[in-house]
Amino acid sequence: MNFTTEKAIYVQIADRLCDEILTDKYADDERIPSVREYAVLLEVNTNTTVKSYDLLASQGIIYNKRGLGYFVTAGAKQRILDERRREFMEQKLPEMFRQMRLLGIGMDDVEREWNMSGS
Repeated sequence: MNFTTEKAIYVQIADRLCDEILTDKYADDERIPSVREYAVLLEVNTNTTVKSYDLLASQGIIYNKRGLGYFVTAGAKQRILDERRREFMEQKLPEMFRQMRLLGIGMDDVEREWNMSGS
């Protein structure tokens, strides 16, 4: 995994796990890799991964079954979608609109690009 300097590494790891939940790699009540397994996979310190899992647990995305590991909380996918949509609408979209005004990009331009991207 290539990390950026925008966010702390443990937050980026948590975001990645959320992405995997969103793409249905892990379903509700399905076990996710252990802290150690995930740390090895991402080539990071185990303590960093622990911090990521703690963050996700505090957000209600995953839960720990003593002796069995971490599992995806029922409804986690919708919770992640709701939070990311809210964040996009409140933080990223206003900046995008500001840039569009500065650059003279209209909604027709955006729609044309959207259609060309195959989305």
